[in-house]
Amino acid sequence: MIRLPFSFLPPPFLEKSSHNIIGVSKKISKLVPHLKKDIKHAEWKIDSDLYLGMCLISNSFLFGFLVLVISAFIFKLFPEENFIFFALIAALFITLFAFIQQMIYPRLISQKRVRGVERHLMAALQNMVVQMNSGVTLFDSLTNIANSNYGELAVEFRKAVRMINSGEDFERALEIIAESNPSLYFRRAIWQILNGLKAGGDITRVIEGIIKSISEEQILQIQRYGSQLNPIAMFYMLVAVIMPSLGITFIIVLSSFIAIPPELTQLIFWILFAIVFFFQIMFLGVIKSKRPNLLSD
Repeated sequence: MIRLPFSFLPPPFLEKSSHNIIGVSKKISKLVPHLKKDIKHAEWKIDSDLYLGMCLISNSFLFGFLVLVISAFIFKLFPEENFIFFALIAALFITLFAFIQQMIYPRLISQKRVRGVERHLMAALQNMVVQMNSGVTLFDSLTNIANSNYGELAVEFRKAVRMINSGEDFERALEIIAESNPSLYFRRAIWQILNGLKAGGDITRVIEGIIKSISEEQILQIQRYGSQLNPIAMFYMLVAVIMPSLGITFIIVLSSFIAIPPELTQLIFWILFAIVFFFQIMFLGVIKSKRPNLLSD
């Protein structure tokens, strides 16, 4: 059962209710053509239209709940005549943010699978070379990797071993896990192994060649990562350090010349705090997402 982020409704209720708006979901799904592919790579057993319906229902309830809460908050602390209007605007932005996050959630799960596979790919291939040089067969080395602590990569190899033990052809099992995995480097490694098997070559040499190419790619990823950190750090200093400091100084100076109500000043400081906090979380996520996947922990 899929639990949506920013949703306080139970998943069974959302999945059951999404069938009632399937027509609306099919029309909106044309605006997000990547959703079906992302759900497939996330290995979710749900139709993309149903998932979109779950997101719509979840955000409908979230929007109504936020309007009530924000309206009561504004009316109690800042008795404004147009508090309903401000509550609607605030609830709309928060709900839109939650909906966007739910739309990209399958892609985040897919990217998590990619990181889990690529982080252990180099170590697993080196382990396979050592085993095969010791006389272990390719299938036995795959089985040992599947039963080892290699995270998501072990899960993928476990699928292949399970299919082979169920009677599936060895090469066909590798093709299936390569086709269903979103990792480019994993697919490339599996296809090269398959080509080596079909050509009747030395698989150990093939895997050593894969390791060499991945090592070269690691160096390139580290260089790109270092070049990307410099502008990110500069933008972070500008948005999260310099601009808030200047903004607070400007508000303090302005309040000494203009009679700004204390409630409005307090509201401005809270909004500034929320913006800075949001950017702090965003920058942490950006730095983490830019980290090369081929680097192990």
